[in-house]
Amino acid sequence: MPRISGRALTAARVAAESPVTAGAVRAALKGGLGITALQRLPLGARAAPLPSDHRPLQARASRAPENEEFAPPAAGGPLRTAADIQQALREGRVSPVEVTERALAALEALRGRRPSMNVLAASDVDDVRAQAAASAARYAAGAARGALDGVPVLIKDELDVAGLPTRQGSRCTPEAPKERDGTVAARLRGAGAVILGKTVMTEWGMSPIGANVNLVMPRNPHHPERAAGGSSTGSAVGVALGVAPLAVGTDAGGSIRLPASLCGVFGIKPTYGRVSSKGSLIGGSVTHAGPIGASVADLAAFLDAVASTVDPEDPTTRWAPPPPRGGFSARLRAGVRGLRIGVIDAEWRDASSEVASVCWQALHALEREGAEIVRVLVPLSRSAPAIGYVTVVPEVLAERQEDWLERREVLTDDLRLTLAVGSGLTALEYLDGQRLRTRLREQVAAALREVDVLALPTMGGGAPRYTDADVREGFGDPAAIDALCRFAFLGNLTGLPAGTAPVGVDGEGVPVGLQFMGDAWDEAGVLGVMEYLSRAGIATPLRAPGAVDLLG
Repeated sequence: MPRISGRALTAARVAAESPVTAGAVRAALKGGLGITALQRLPLGARAAPLPSDHRPLQARASRAPENEEFAPPAAGGPLRTAADIQQALREGRVSPVEVTERALAALEALRGRRPSMNVLAASDVDDVRAQAAASAARYAAGAARGALDGVPVLIKDELDVAGLPTRQGSRCTPEAPKERDGTVAARLRGAGAVILGKTVMTEWGMSPIGANVNLVMPRNPHHPERAAGGSSTGSAVGVALGVAPLAVGTDAGGSIRLPASLCGVFGIKPTYGRVSSKGSLIGGSVTHAGPIGASVADLAAFLDAVASTVDPEDPTTRWAPPPPRGGFSARLRAGVRGLRIGVIDAEWRDASSEVASVCWQALHALEREGAEIVRVLVPLSRSAPAIGYVTVVPEVLAERQEDWLERREVLTDDLRLTLAVGSGLTALEYLDGQRLRTRLREQVAAALREVDVLALPTMGGGAPRYTDADVREGFGDPAAIDALCRFAFLGNLTGLPAGTAPVGVDGEGVPVGLQFMGDAWDEAGVLGVMEYLSRAGIATPLRAPGAVDLLG
């Protein structure tokens, strides 16, 4: 199905919901997204038993390649990091109050830009200022709490923050403010971070493009006629524009990695179960919460703050082993000599030549530093997007059944079209998808027994166009969604940690990300490779036009 908007989008949605025409629309979209082709895979591609749970498969015991020890990351990059801000606070060059006021002023200015670069869905300015004042008092008393005290952060509007509603980008969700923080917000607040507010996102997190007619959404900060990616749109744009060095996103099919890549910053989807989902609208078996940051060290600081201990209110966090000695930053000073990087040739062939070229340049740079490129096979990898679609959409419909059945008229047309098609998936298709998923998990674990990380482009192509008409009317673009998600679902279906690093730009100046996927619970290893690229000047966050400097 081609890109459609306005009346054509409404007509497609009506057809998808009508008993008379739904079958034809569903067949077209299922065929275009590769779902129909799953039925033609050989029986041997399926695992015999259905999975009993979604605990990530650990391929091997932790093993560290031969490494040199490098100096800590230097300050003074294109974007202010949490470490930059902390150093200025400790030295007394600025106060948490000054940093926070600059961030609040920047947020207001971004909303007023044309086209808008708004990143906020909700904020309580009085509470933000109270947080900053409390941090300033701790610094004055010599009692700062750690690496995030006084550092501004943003949180996606899918996780609860006390005093603010959690609406998930939708008019379907109640506006009542939450009485308490979810676990992620509570642990960030406990670490002294200043929570600026909730960030805009695509409706229910179901689009990776970054458009939502319910909200004032930002464009790509590097190209005003391109989308910023989603669904954690505001979080990535906020970091790219310097409003905060760290933002929280969620990821069910690339929703941390895709906008981080398109906005030219770092992001990581941790292992499934590493970060608590208590106090959020996160559901299903593939969605993870995780950070987007101005540096790799910022990502590690987030994980140290929120993922170092089990959350008694989220049973999946009991799967996670303790972090490595030294925390999630344990490998940030490591080299890559002896590192084995797995490449799935069949996957790379599906990337655009421009994206593949930029990403291969980064890999060859690692190879020159002593890493080894190893060809590996994951036969079901090309089916991962289709398996992802037949997993995510039915799980969302099951969780939001009442909204779908009784309040769908307030949902946007593009989301209704997606859900209408998904509602036609049968129980057999969903369960068959889970058998394929189980086999895929086994194949990836087998590959990771041979290598330390897998390397993939973060996405298959560039940023979709995003015009004024798209902002007003909304649009559906299955081909763009498929290209964006092409390499994302492998990490979600397996639950393995996957991070993206900005390694270049395409011909239109839009950033390109390179993705690394590690073994279960090896976030530190993934971050170590990304940090080496950063230290070598290969992965560099891009300062967007009009980005602010929180240190003046």
